Amino acid sequence: MLWISWGQDPRSCADLVFVFLAGVIFTWAGDTSRAAKHSLMSAMTDLAHQVRTRLARRTRRTIVAPELRRAAVLLPLHEQGGEPYVLFTRRTETVETHKGQISFPGGAADPGDADMQSTALRETQEEMGIPPTQVEVLGVLDDLSTTVSGFVVTPVVGIIPSPFPFRINSAEIAEVLTVPLRVFRDPSSLRVERREREGKRLDVYFYGYGKHEIWGVTARIIKGFVDAVFGDAEISPSSREP
Repeated sequence: MLWISWGQDPRSCADLVFVFLAGVIFTWAGDTSRAAKHSLMSAMTDLAHQVRTRLARRTRRTIVAPELRRAAVLLPLHEQGGEPYVLFTRRTETVETHKGQISFPGGAADPGDADMQSTALRETQEEMGIPPTQVEVLGVLDDLSTTVSGFVVTPVVGIIPSPFPFRINSAEIAEVLTVPLRVFRDPSSLRVERREREGKRLDVYFYGYGKHEIWGVTARIIKGFVDAVFGDAEISPSSREP
């Protein structure tokens, strides 16, 4: 069974309609008047401009590590209920790596991928049914390495349509959830734990939202995104994860 969490308490969902039929999810939310749509489009346009500008003017950190596999993910932004949200997936217990964890759509690079952006968009289409032509790519974040699973991950930031008839790959995705972007911009939402691996002390990031805990490389991508787009400093989180 696939569960959908739309970032709202179930008691406040009277104005939302959700349909999951034959693997297709349709969503409708909020005020659909012309004035409301214009306001929402303006807000997302402003956010897109800020993200694109801030990412373009910074030097992106890349990792060259032939011993690690290459992978890419999409950090999907979308409008919901009048504000920007971030979309996540919870992986099934049958996938090869990061079983049951909350992640972004994405996966390992294929030989036929032109670049890491192509990898992120291809994997998003395979997992979510969103064609690459429907994603407005805003920029690319720093590479990160995962020492446990053995990947170098390239995060791509983009805006996806809302609403959209997702086609979920239920073999890979157990749950889809959306979280307001403001949650990650609130410093009180972030918890940092110091851990030791191979004699090195490392910071591990955690974001809590409802019953969910977002941590590991996904939390580090989010923190890097918030720091790069909304922070004053141009310092990225450590490029290595326990």
